[in-house]
Amino acid sequence: MGVARTPRGKWIEEGLRALASGGPEAVRIEALAQALGVSKGGFYGYFRNRDALLGEMLDAWERAAAEAVIEEVEREGGEPRAKLERLFAIAAAADGPTTGVAAELAIRDWARRDESVAGRLRRVDNRRMDYLRSLFSAFCPDEDEVEVRCMFVFSVRIGEYFIAADHGTRSRAEVMRLVQDRLLS
Repeated sequence: MGVARTPRGKWIEEGLRALASGGPEAVRIEALAQALGVSKGGFYGYFRNRDALLGEMLDAWERAAAEAVIEEVEREGGEPRAKLERLFAIAAAADGPTTGVAAELAIRDWARRDESVAGRLRRVDNRRMDYLRSLFSAFCPDEDEVEVRCMFVFSVRIGEYFIAADHGTRSRAEVMRLVQDRLLS
């Protein structure tokens, strides 16, 4: 009877966790094996080397960060404002290793130093922007207004994690709801 192998997806998830907490330098085979409670020998049953793992981690993030989210929003159908509300809710709740803000920010930081990662990030951001444009243009006839709203969505999604300001008597969630209401009006 053979020993059960750690699934490939677990290595990828653990790699994304390591990336989120310490950048690409933290994605080390021995450390991942230790975190998974297995020997590093199992790693080589799935991946040629560390670079192969990094590539598959980026593939998983790219799929989860763009296509899977769009598919989830589209599955329920509805009019564009309802889709945008679902999209905002999904983005606000995203906290998995491939969809969480920590992974997103780590990949954005990594892209500043690696052209191939920057290319992937650009592809994901363009896919997200194209989808947002398709939704906003359904009720905003002005192309400039559509672009502004898309940029606001992106800026708020990424930037809110860098802003430590208080909001007076309002909670961050209340302010985010006001932002969403404004974007959908």
